[in-house]
Amino acid sequence: MSGIVLTAYDGAILGPIAKLLGWVMNGIYLGMYKLFGIENIGLSIILLTIVIYLCLLPLTIKQQKFSKLSLKMQPEIQAIQAKYKNKKDQASMMAMNEETRLVYEKYGVSPSGSCVQLLIQMPILFALYRVFYNVPAYVTSVKDNFSGLVNGIIGTDGFVDTMTQLVTDNKVTTASSIMASNVADKLGAASGDTLSNYIVDILYKLPSDAWTKLTDYFPSLGTQIADTLTHVEKFNYFIKLNISDTPWYIIKNGVASHSFGFVILALLIPVLSYVTQVVNIKMMPQQNTGNDQMAQQMKTMNTMMPLISLFMCFTVPVGLGIYWIIGAVVRAVQQVLINKHIENLNLDDIIEKNQEKAKKRREKMGIAENEIRNAAAINTRTIESKAKVNVSSAQKELELEHANAKKANAKAGSMAARANMVKDYNERNSRK
Repeated sequence: MSGIVLTAYDGAILGPIAKLLGWVMNGIYLGMYKLFGIENIGLSIILLTIVIYLCLLPLTIKQQKFSKLSLKMQPEIQAIQAKYKNKKDQASMMAMNEETRLVYEKYGVSPSGSCVQLLIQMPILFALYRVFYNVPAYVTSVKDNFSGLVNGIIGTDGFVDTMTQLVTDNKVTTASSIMASNVADKLGAASGDTLSNYIVDILYKLPSDAWTKLTDYFPSLGTQIADTLTHVEKFNYFIKLNISDTPWYIIKNGVASHSFGFVILALLIPVLSYVTQVVNIKMMPQQNTGNDQMAQQMKTMNTMMPLISLFMCFTVPVGLGIYWIIGAVVRAVQQVLINKHIENLNLDDIIEKNQEKAKKRREKMGIAENEIRNAAAINTRTIESKAKVNVSSAQKELELEHANAKKANAKAGSMAARANMVKDYNERNSRK
């Protein structure tokens, strides 16, 4: 089996990830076919999703431990923030950062720990989009199903003009950037494997209804078209939906042809994506940051993310929507198991181990434990003593102002009034 190289995405970061995921998906697809005789990309996507999340499970557990430890250490972080609330000088800020860092070290977590999983998942998601958008480029078993029809098309006189008309009529845009405006030039200049790959790209991106009209464009290839369509319907359809089509395209065609069953099925993809994302968020442990602004931002993000998933699922291939839904279901199952695991953890033991690890790391760096604590204590005492001096001076000035105000408002004949008269007399004499 020869792989498609030219039509696979070749980005510096996502390209290698997409090829790796495609290789795994190709293995899953072949395994299902050899063991059970099943040719289906939708099922391959589901199994690939499970494999991906099983690989991410250790990272997920680590992230959940981070969340649990973050909840436990929040009171200490909040106490430090309250301690330095109105102190904006450099010494105070340095002392606050040092004390905060020591708390993070005590609990063995990183301030950026909750971002790691997201940073790993996002490239995988974008790379999967490339795979699902052009499956034949990565799953060679799928590409081979087009070989007979591709050879027949290339052997047909005037095939470039016919393919140009096919692309124009069906508004096809391929992963290799072939579209109505450039299809004639690209096909005319290509040859060999490149030409074959371009035609595979076009055939794979044909909408469902275009296959029923393909014999109108190539009347002599009726047998090859029928054979290829039989395989396409096996591997490229899931619950009767073409995984290369977008739900929005299926809905528009369904309404136009009064096929409302397809409309309902297509609507289920974005709706289920939204619902499963919401359930996922509800099951996740929520952090109490003690910061109203941050809490509001988290609430807004938790509201917006499922909505973004809902709207995006209308415009991306059905295959990617299936990945999001299955991914959310797998995460929900994982979360139930992780929650039970986290509940049984002895956080004090984890904190003690983390403290020991942090101590060893510092010793390797040549930093003695008592030096850090003494430095933090000295910084804190210095700042507190300065604060006390400032406060005591301010209090004395305030008390003096209050005393003067009371004397100024003294009643006639009172001791305070007589004292004011003596004070004024002395001040006048001192100026003479």
